[in-house]
Amino acid sequence: MTFALLIESLGIAPNASQHGYTIDSMLEMLHWFMLVLFVGWGSFYAYTLWRFQQKKNPRANYTGATSHLPTKLEGGVLVLEVVLLMAFAAPIWANRVNQFPTGPEVIHLRAVGQQYQWNFQYSGPDGKFGRRDPKLVSPTNPLGLDHNDPDSFDDVTTIGEMNLPVNRPVIVEVMSKDVIHDFCIPNMRVAQDAIPGTSIPLWFIPVKTGTYDVVCAQLCGNGHSAMRAELTVQSDADYQKWFEETSKKVAAPTPSPAPVATPTQNH
Repeated sequence: MTFALLIESLGIAPNASQHGYTIDSMLEMLHWFMLVLFVGWGSFYAYTLWRFQQKKNPRANYTGATSHLPTKLEGGVLVLEVVLLMAFAAPIWANRVNQFPTGPEVIHLRAVGQQYQWNFQYSGPDGKFGRRDPKLVSPTNPLGLDHNDPDSFDDVTTIGEMNLPVNRPVIVEVMSKDVIHDFCIPNMRVAQDAIPGTSIPLWFIPVKTGTYDVVCAQLCGNGHSAMRAELTVQSDADYQKWFEETSKKVAAPTPSPAPVATPTQNH
């Protein structure tokens, strides 16, 4: 089930993820289903206007309809909606939330929202995130990364810039520093609320190279519309090159020595 002719013609952002085809197909089916309902019930409404117009029925009929066909039709619509929900929507959702990818090929990163930007932290080759401490947050260290933690030595942090290799699974831990945000990549068919104090993972596999928008889909303040980032999906070789170059740029600074206290004079 990978058809999406109507969805694409409506101008929806083109899909660029592996699981997105299934979601688009389900949306396509729902659109066709709603079109059939619209035509069916619209035709029935037009028929009733013609059938029960005043000149054909000058006297009121107090008996009413005696056919059980409308009840059967409504029952059939209900059964079909239950089938769509249980046979398609529920399994797709269960697959998304339960079957996370594993293995060395998985890219692990954090997406941390704050008014009004997205901060990203890549775990590096060791697959471990460096420790974060709110006390270390500064304009040059928005995530409060502890550069003295051994696990942070190979971490990469970026602001408003997200890079991924094509055809490799990625797990993103979504979180927030202040208010509720929503990490959303329309082309990847993923969205997840970023809630302060929690870390909620999502995953996807990009299958098309290119540049895509990362937006906040939750009203988070006056600058909500400006809270955007850029996702670049590239070849694995280009991604490795980007990661190495970025690692050098954001290398942990050498800790500055503690200032020497000046003795005070007693008067």
